[in-house]
Amino acid sequence: MAGIKDVAERAGLSIATVSRALSGKGNVSPASRERARAAAAELGFVPSYQASSLASGRTRNIGLVVPTVRRWYFSSVVEGISAALLDAGYDLTLYNITEGPVRRRSILQDFLLRKRVDAVIAVALALTEGEIGQMLAINRPLVGIGGPLPGASTIRIDDHALAESAVNHLIRLGHTRIAHLTGDSVYEQDFKIPRTRLDGYEKAMTAAGLPLRSSWVVRADFTIGGAYTVARDLLGGASERPTAVFAASDEMAIGTILAARDFGLRVPEDLSVVGFDGHELGELFGLTTIDQDPRGQGALAVRLLLGEFDAGAESAVANTEYPTRFVIRRSTAVPPS
Repeated sequence: MAGIKDVAERAGLSIATVSRALSGKGNVSPASRERARAAAAELGFVPSYQASSLASGRTRNIGLVVPTVRRWYFSSVVEGISAALLDAGYDLTLYNITEGPVRRRSILQDFLLRKRVDAVIAVALALTEGEIGQMLAINRPLVGIGGPLPGASTIRIDDHALAESAVNHLIRLGHTRIAHLTGDSVYEQDFKIPRTRLDGYEKAMTAAGLPLRSSWVVRADFTIGGAYTVARDLLGGASERPTAVFAASDEMAIGTILAARDFGLRVPEDLSVVGFDGHELGELFGLTTIDQDPRGQGALAVRLLLGEFDAGAESAVANTEYPTRFVIRRSTAVPPS
């Protein structure tokens, strides 16, 4: 049976380089990585991760904690993380804490503290200093996505400023009657993203001297179906309807477009709609949106985590504001005359 020395000789590389190339750990050029993998495949060499785990004290398994996988944003982040970990030779254990506080405590205070994972990525979870401290105390590096985590590296976007810019886009087009679809109370946990985006909407409206109508701020569940239902009430129940809608997610924006069609409203001639996320369906619906690239956020979280492994005790906390794109499509235009 071929060993790593045989692979190194076949590839014309050092044993150390082959080890890094096949493990996904450390700096190896793409060409050397490909030579090592090709030689391993030719010789039928399979790395013994059990042996390397015993030697290094690592499981080569990363724990990922998410509030839910039912929403597009979270499933997209999971896809980005999973792909990056596979490329690096790591396994993934997914923990879904939808079930409530008891399940959350069990995961954070039991499962993640066992010797089953080398590190943790937490998505949209505002962990306490105690929860973070427990993981760091037993050398479980932590990277968060969605908001600040004291003492841990994080990736975030500026939800307030981005929401404000979305509304300002509508204002610059000439809209003065702008409604907002926000998330209901169940989504106000942890980093309170719906509230933050609502604050951005209100700031833009107030700065432009436009009225804030409570009846034009409606709550839905971040899904197409849920938004469709409330948007029908918004667009069909009043004598004066808005000429534009800013939705706190692309799925809710799409639900609004579908509701508008029921009333014979043309988008954007009669109603402009702006979303938030970068959903794949946005292009199909011609949706103007803020693309926050959740898959890219997931991949970056893995790179930060692997960087902490390489740096060891010298690793520095990185607080990264992830770049976004404001994508203008055909769902926004000047208001009807």
